[in-house]
Amino acid sequence: MDGGIEVYGAAWCPDCRRAKKFLTDQRVHYVWHDIDGRDDLQAEVERRNGGKRIIPTIVFPDGSSLAEPTNEELADKLGLARTASMHVYDLIVVGGGPAGLTTAIYAARENLEVLVIDSKGLGGQAGVTERFDNYPGFPEGIGGAELAGRFVKQAERYGVEMLQAVSVTEIHRDDEVLTVETATGDHYETEAVLIATGSSYRRTGAEGEEELIGAGIHFCATCDGPFYKGAEELMVIGGGNSGLEEGLFLAQFADKITVVEYGDELRGSKLLQDKVRSHAKIQVEVRHAVKAFKAKEGGKLGTVVIEDRDTGELEEHHPAGAFVFVGLDPNTGFLGERVELDGRGFVVTDPSTFMTTMPGVFAAGDVRAGSTKQLASAVGEGAAVAIQIRGWIDRFEAREQH
Repeated sequence: MDGGIEVYGAAWCPDCRRAKKFLTDQRVHYVWHDIDGRDDLQAEVERRNGGKRIIPTIVFPDGSSLAEPTNEELADKLGLARTASMHVYDLIVVGGGPAGLTTAIYAARENLEVLVIDSKGLGGQAGVTERFDNYPGFPEGIGGAELAGRFVKQAERYGVEMLQAVSVTEIHRDDEVLTVETATGDHYETEAVLIATGSSYRRTGAEGEEELIGAGIHFCATCDGPFYKGAEELMVIGGGNSGLEEGLFLAQFADKITVVEYGDELRGSKLLQDKVRSHAKIQVEVRHAVKAFKAKEGGKLGTVVIEDRDTGELEEHHPAGAFVFVGLDPNTGFLGERVELDGRGFVVTDPSTFMTTMPGVFAAGDVRAGSTKQLASAVGEGAAVAIQIRGWIDRFEAREQH
């Protein structure tokens, strides 16, 4: 099911935001109806719910609807596989982004039984990136969703079993066996585990942000900046090292770059600050908070509203694109203290084997401490760690035979 879904709700409704995020994570297209001030839309919600105004109300192509559904109910309605067909696998990959899927493809080609478990939608951050122009092999560029779909299809071709909308809650070792437990109450045993859960870009939390991600709001200037060549204005949100570096990079494409920093001053290194402050195209706005993102006709970003934290005055900017660099959070909360993490929560690995401090558990891609957070690097690490995992499993099976 990939189209024709309608979501009725309101911007202030937290369950509506949760349901929209779930559908977005699964890369399921939907049409949003804000019922505030719309008698006709409110009447439709009441008609479907026996006179009650329950939101979100989600209408499906077959004419059926769900009122205030849980993520689990949505997953079931969408037909997402959430329980694996077997109990024991050679390799379990936690995370279905480019790194995890690459490892799964390499391992499955060597006749290993592979299970991929992803808490969101297969394809990872790549699947929600508007377009890649710097990924080798695609001289004309390729859409993120299309590229992610190709990863998934290739994994399917080699018999990789994949679960989505399933969270892993724990990984533990009992003698020679690794066990992976999920939020669905299932547990699976394996000889090796790859942690490839990636990281999540921190959001501003401003009104309208979620709906415009990939439609004018981005988290990677090197990925998406070239699309804005010739733009009058681009906006960078965040004044740390990443924001300043990306602002300087974006200056080659647009006439003006506005850097918005919430704090009292820029947080990047002095060298970067000096470069930004002296750049003719870059304007810096410190002590300003992003309040809202607004779409223009056609659904693309049209306006960014920022607030002067000293005066409370609101300013409207009309950048062609806004690039958010307010930090990265690794998706490692489920690991607890099972493996070593660095000070920022990224997984520490042996630099030559990609193995964590738990024997048989490896990590690759954006979740790994020291990774470059680039698509091509994630794919490369996925291939490299697959070789290390193959060696580990061979040694494991040799020990079993003796």
